[in-house]
Amino acid sequence: MKVLKTIAAAFSMFSAIPVPAFPWEKDTLRFVLCAFPLVGAVIGLACWGWTVLCGFLAVPAILRAAGLCAIPALLTGGIHLDGFCDTWDALSSHADPAKKQEILKDPHVGAFAVIHLCLYFMGTFALWSALPVYQPVVILLSFCLSRSLSGLAVAAFPLAKGTGLAHTFATAADKQAVTMILTILSAALILAMGMLGMGGSGWLAAVAALLVFAHYRTMARRQFGGLSGDLAGWFLQTAELWMLAALELAALLGGVLT
Repeated sequence: MKVLKTIAAAFSMFSAIPVPAFPWEKDTLRFVLCAFPLVGAVIGLACWGWTVLCGFLAVPAILRAAGLCAIPALLTGGIHLDGFCDTWDALSSHADPAKKQEILKDPHVGAFAVIHLCLYFMGTFALWSALPVYQPVVILLSFCLSRSLSGLAVAAFPLAKGTGLAHTFATAADKQAVTMILTILSAALILAMGMLGMGGSGWLAAVAALLVFAHYRTMARRQFGGLSGDLAGWFLQTAELWMLAALELAALLGGVLT
């Protein structure tokens, strides 16, 4: 029962998928970050199902790409995109860390957030349209990996403040156990992506995610004084974008080499 409550808490917080409501007790939240990658698995399965349906109905590639852009946003309710936008507003201010934290709290959407959101969807749409081969398992695992690394960061990285959802999950978590579990899970996901990816594409996508992860830690500390929930959203969206770009790069390099 505790496992089901933990999974339900993860889906209720990190997705728009209806789940049974349970009280958010401290015992339930201890391992909620470990259930976070399951949300990615559901998103990956939904994207997979959409591509199968598009193939069956001979849907044009442009519409297939539009659906692949929309599905993650719809299933998450845009929670990570919200953090992505807030973070870009703060980064674009070039202010000191304290001022950037104030900008993160501002509920209004700034011009830089709109610009980067447009660029994000333009980039993902172009990459989904151009991707010559949809690798369902690798792409599913990439949605899991972004969330596994995101949860690992919340458990292991220093926090910028003593409030907010990131602080709530970090303080409620059994940090040592969660860090160990998500480290092992991330390594397993990377290994699976590498072994199952075509022509080294899985390895390239995993490296892209790890590079964004390393940059994330440095950026959070230097620009904001530590991690926050908004920064976690920025990381997840950025990691998924660069993993998709890596899959496209691998396809282009494979075409050139052959």
